[in-house]
Amino acid sequence: MTEPDIFYILGNKVRRDLLSHLTCTECYFSFLSSKVNVSSTAVAKHLKIMEREGVLKSYEREGPFIGPARKYYNIALSRTYITTVTPNIFWYRGLDLGEFPFEKAEIDLARIPLEHESLLQMVNSFLELTSELEKILQALQAVESRRDRLMKEIKERYLKEIGDMTQLAILHYILLVGKATIDELSDRLNLKEREVLVKAQELDKFIPLIIKEGTIKIDEERLKQKLGGESDAGED
Repeated sequence: MTEPDIFYILGNKVRRDLLSHLTCTECYFSFLSSKVNVSSTAVAKHLKIMEREGVLKSYEREGPFIGPARKYYNIALSRTYITTVTPNIFWYRGLDLGEFPFEKAEIDLARIPLEHESLLQMVNSFLELTSELEKILQALQAVESRRDRLMKEIKERYLKEIGDMTQLAILHYILLVGKATIDELSDRLNLKEREVLVKAQELDKFIPLIIKEGTIKIDEERLKQKLGGESDAGED
């Protein structure tokens, strides 16, 4: 299969929104259509484009009720894409995610001079910087592989123990972006702001959140306190 035109795919907001929903869970067509503010015809077009590019795959599955099988979609690749665009550099690379035996990276830019007396020195420094960049990319590949695996485990555990898909969608989003406004989540999840707030308050019972001035984020201090309490309980 050829490399997907990922920048073309990501250049459209509707396609980005569809991908965001699909990273939370596999979705059937009508569910996806309900989550974006465009017509079902437009959604079908965007899904077809992403399937053609190899970003998505679809399959049919019987629903819980009598009726025709539903068409489901999920993401068909596991890659990280890196790009640099400046007046002097344009390059990009896709990094496959998986299992990588990589734990530590040592980056040393101090040994590479900032000033140069000759063209040869400049070329040599550029090559040395590229070598340091390769170390960073290897580290990124390993980190993203572990984050991907852990997010999968978080989704499975949350649905098994709590079972609320909307709460999971909020948790999933704020884990990825750090923090989000209620308005932003309302637009992302296609819910009323009041509904987002209620679901966030329910989520706070399981995962400590800071819900303040219309913004939601993980309360890392309370999270660490809870983890400390679990450790103390385990020692008793």
